[in-house]
Amino acid sequence: MKKHIAVDIGASSGRLVVGTYENGKILLKEFYRFPNGIEEQNGNYFWNIEKIINEIVNGLKAAKKEGIDECTLGIDTWGVDYALIDVDGNRIQEIYAYRDERTKTAIEKIKKQKSLKDIYKKIGIQFLSFNTLFQLYAHDQEELMKAHKILLVPDYLYYRLSGRLISEKTNASTTQLLNLETKEYDEELLQLIGVKREQFETLTEPGEFLGPVRESIIKEHDIPQCELICVATHDTASAVLGVPGAEKHFAYLCSGTWSLMGVENRYPIANEQSYSMNYTNEWGAYGTYRFLKNIMGLWLIQEVRRQLEKEYSFADLVMEAKKIKPFQFLIDCNDECFLKPENMVLEVQHYCQKSGQSVPQTAGELARCIFDSLALMYRKTLKELALLNEYPIHSLHVVGGGVQNEMLCQLTADVAELPVIAGPIESTALGNIIVQMISCGEIADAAEARKVTRESFPITIYQPAPVHQLERIVKQFIQLTSGGLER
Repeated sequence: MKKHIAVDIGASSGRLVVGTYENGKILLKEFYRFPNGIEEQNGNYFWNIEKIINEIVNGLKAAKKEGIDECTLGIDTWGVDYALIDVDGNRIQEIYAYRDERTKTAIEKIKKQKSLKDIYKKIGIQFLSFNTLFQLYAHDQEELMKAHKILLVPDYLYYRLSGRLISEKTNASTTQLLNLETKEYDEELLQLIGVKREQFETLTEPGEFLGPVRESIIKEHDIPQCELICVATHDTASAVLGVPGAEKHFAYLCSGTWSLMGVENRYPIANEQSYSMNYTNEWGAYGTYRFLKNIMGLWLIQEVRRQLEKEYSFADLVMEAKKIKPFQFLIDCNDECFLKPENMVLEVQHYCQKSGQSVPQTAGELARCIFDSLALMYRKTLKELALLNEYPIHSLHVVGGGVQNEMLCQLTADVAELPVIAGPIESTALGNIIVQMISCGEIADAAEARKVTRESFPITIYQPAPVHQLERIVKQFIQLTSGGLER
């Protein structure tokens, strides 16, 4: 029986999960977890990448103690952030975190040199100020010139473990530098930001075997013999592989710090409408595109919880929210003011005040405001997806940590007027392991993997219930979010 380990690292934590395929079912077990987060240095924000690497090694030590002597291993993380590597293979500087503010004006500056609409038509990726395109544009040019290679975070982690240089395509697409037509890095945009094609490795497909972990690491740390497999290294790409969808037209919501809502397509959609609504075509595994929108997500409630003086668990905040009359306070979850405020509580209160609403004061009111607003944003996004894809959405699959928030799942079903199918929670680690299993011949393809997922993990179905004055509430929300589509 083969053992497969997923190294799944998010913005707030990392974990190592072992997966096996037994009797037609996938079994997962998390055996190591560690905290993660950005660190401030002289006014900028960075990832402590050496700590992350040490924690991966510590996790593999734990795997050995669990009795795992041999395994395959895949790595997934967030997108857009990168390491600069010199000609000797050494990292040039710390890795900037996407919430760093140095890119704040980059979109406006590039806009003066190149039409954003033209960029979108070529690349098909939504405009976010922290995309790699804008990070590299804002980066110190002298440092960029010293870089022999530019590796996104999971590519760098693979490199440190194996010595192999790759540019995995699902994560590479988040750079906003891959041309939809040529399927390559776009030379014009590279020139615009002052980098060269040779600074990026050849694009690598999920499923490729990358070789073993360096022998020196195995000997020094007594870890298992690991065969590295290139998985879908962008965590959303892995999470979408873990969606157990069987319906003809379903949408997915990867619910965590970010909410990623979209559909899986075999073709990109990069037209006037998708540009105006700021939809993205991130590349997926096995010839797919993740046509989706980034929504600020549970970051909002995570930050509110951090700022509250009294300690509340997330379950406490849900209980407090249930006591509050719904839809009294609404915010545009995707407003830039919520990206990295000094104090999320004050930011939410200020937003409600300046938009002429009542101001949430208690923990319950703040949580209710966020949950109501997220559910309405999900409805709005589903309507846009149906219009842009020219087919009705029949159901919404929710995967990731947000599955545990039963209140938000039911609220989303009610507001969106669609069944919400929740589960599995560990969809990202699952998708990571699915690629390993497909590569090893245990599962035939992604379609079979989804069937196996449905048989392996519990799911909960939330049927929609009527919402009093929903039409009025939706109209108010659409006005608040500056127009958008609602039919």
